[in-house]
Amino acid sequence: MNLSLTVLEIVAPVFILAALGFGWVKLGFEYRIQFVTRLAMTLAVPCLIFTALMKTDLDKNTLTTFLLACLAGYAVIAVLGLALVRITGLDQRTYLAPLIFGNTGNLGIPLAMFAFGEAGLGYAVVVLAVTSVLSFTVGIYLVAGKGAGSKALKEPMVWATLLGAVFLWQDWQTPRFLTNALDLVGQMAIPLMLITLGVAVARLTPGKISRAVLLSLAKLLICTATGWGLALFFGLDQVAFGVLVLQLATPVAVTSYLLAEKFNADAEAVAGMVVVSTVISVVTLPLLLAFLL
Repeated sequence: MNLSLTVLEIVAPVFILAALGFGWVKLGFEYRIQFVTRLAMTLAVPCLIFTALMKTDLDKNTLTTFLLACLAGYAVIAVLGLALVRITGLDQRTYLAPLIFGNTGNLGIPLAMFAFGEAGLGYAVVVLAVTSVLSFTVGIYLVAGKGAGSKALKEPMVWATLLGAVFLWQDWQTPRFLTNALDLVGQMAIPLMLITLGVAVARLTPGKISRAVLLSLAKLLICTATGWGLALFFGLDQVAFGVLVLQLATPVAVTSYLLAEKFNADAEAVAGMVVVSTVISVVTLPLLLAFLL
């Protein structure tokens, strides 16, 4: 009973805020998702990433090991995802990126923070940074068939990660007044991301539902097994173990839909995966947390 209550306390705030965004749109209220997303991704999330890295008490060697485990995780998931796409005869441009990249920002960071505290947040922003870089390089290549390394260099999250890593490595700290200001801005990130997730799901028109269900379950199985296996292989501690598995197991990112729409892949099919995998995660992520805590 205590474990169930703990899991509920962790996941309830996350899904309540997402539900608020969903309900806001369904009630017909205005929500300028482009403006809010730009505010979050250009200002709030970079501040959150920078301060989390700068202030973390995690050992540098431990973070390095975790980073290697994360990179290995995406490599294994990419190989398994490619095999699944080839075996089933699905369009690689449409389905491979959604199978690889999860919603490590909107869902992963809040869940990691509520479940594992500040240490969990420190690990979670590492996964988000890796996901962001890979999404705007490898992800674009998979969907568009061309590289976009310059796109990643224009992302404030990438620079916030690099700057935060330098401050972490050198044990530097910004002046207290600046740290407080950055903290305050960063605190906007989680509620903004969660409400925006609900808005985005409410506005998507899902397609090919039965296929989306099967692929969402396959993604969950592949990503969870990969994260669990690599966490054991790298000998991660309990918090790092939990964050790696949780982040890799997050549902399909809305970014995958945006890339499919922009580069003329089957955006409706990807929208179906985003919606279905997010709905499934309402059940699966609490169950996964119960095993990880």
